[in-house]
Amino acid sequence: MGYNDLEKLKKDYLDTPIPNELDFVVRKVFIQERIKMKRKNNIRKTAVSAASIAVLAVGITAGVNINPVFAENLSKVPVVGEIVKVLKFKEFNVDEDGYHAEIEIPKIDGLENIELENSLNEKYLKENNELYNQFMNEIEELKKVGGGHLGVDSGYVIKTDNDEILSIGRYVVNTVGSSSTIFKYDTIDKKNEILITLPSLFKDNSYVEIISDNIKQQMIENNKLDENKTYWVEGIEGSDFGLFEAISETQNFYINEDARLVISFDKYEVAPGYMGVLEFVIPTEILSKILVSDYYIK
Repeated sequence: MGYNDLEKLKKDYLDTPIPNELDFVVRKVFIQERIKMKRKNNIRKTAVSAASIAVLAVGITAGVNINPVFAENLSKVPVVGEIVKVLKFKEFNVDEDGYHAEIEIPKIDGLENIELENSLNEKYLKENNELYNQFMNEIEELKKVGGGHLGVDSGYVIKTDNDEILSIGRYVVNTVGSSSTIFKYDTIDKKNEILITLPSLFKDNSYVEIISDNIKQQMIENNKLDENKTYWVEGIEGSDFGLFEAISETQNFYINEDARLVISFDKYEVAPGYMGVLEFVIPTEILSKILVSDYYIK
């Protein structure tokens, strides 16, 4: 094959159109790899990674050119380019007369910070193993006195999953006559691979009073708009049961898709049971002066 033939093949290859979604995938991979290379600051790994991306781009492009179905299927795969994800690690199920349990355990996967990843996964596993063992022990105790009804439902929801933030909520619903619901949240900075705590967002603990006052105001306004929405807070008639005074410094929270702070209360924590789990979105403008930065909360 002569020089002219090689040049023609090269031109044909470079002129081959690439679908928009594939171009996005390749560029996204390049960007992510560039971030990794910058963090590691290792020349040798940089060369290898760059070569790997080049091979990936060529390989994907060749696949698209050869098989159009390949391109269509590729564009439908949601995990291409994603680094951190949440998987269902394990599941416990009990289904007997009067006794029902469904416990799903999440698993964080893809963090380069292995220590953080392992600590979260070990926490999730321990929480749910203890929940399952407690449930089975309670069944045995009930059987000794003639039986009864008992239920537990535990799982997780992804509140936020974008390029910067992963907020995962784990819930437990216990059913013994009536039900109670408990939520716990973890919010992870994907890029810096750290666990975000509520105090870490603020310059000092003045956030406790500022957020608490806003939540009280929201409660009262909600009640004015709908008298069926009631809370245990001063300013609402009939609120004389353990009035809400202030959030704790480590109150349940997450950061939503709009980069807003959301404060969460468990069922029965600040309102009657029929109100369920309660969430309050805190206006960023009242927090702006006490935030460490606007990196997370915007």
